[in-house]
Amino acid sequence: MTKIKELMTADLQYCTVLDNVYEAAVKMKDADVGAVPVVDEDGETLVGIVTDRDLVLRGIASKRPNSQKITDAMTKEPVSVEEDTSVDEVLHLMAARQLRRIPVTKNKKLVGIVTLGDLALSEQTNERAGSALSDISEDDENGRQGFVH
Repeated sequence: MTKIKELMTADLQYCTVLDNVYEAAVKMKDADVGAVPVVDEDGETLVGIVTDRDLVLRGIASKRPNSQKITDAMTKEPVSVEEDTSVDEVLHLMAARQLRRIPVTKNKKLVGIVTLGDLALSEQTNERAGSALSDISEDDENGRQGFVH
């Protein structure tokens, strides 16, 4: 059984709770990613995740978007998985919760992130990732297309 640590991205951009939304946006731009995990002051413990959508909806709309704290824009207590979680469990979680990316932890310490793209690139999980993406893209009970985290 393949573990998620075998497919995750370990060298990733992240923010700390001391960063602001501008710094998060620059990190996303530089890394060409749509989300960055947020860790506490120790630089290790996962406390949130901020997406490009969060920056637009919770950051730019504020009076001083460049200086707004990242903690005001992030999703607190994000869905995450431990590094020894099976790929099948992660795909099921992504489909059920309509997530395109999930931070990976080891004892609550951030060690990586896994995206549907990572799973789609793997020969072992390509077909199942496509199925999860299909589930994410379906309309919810309110007629909205699957949301993106």
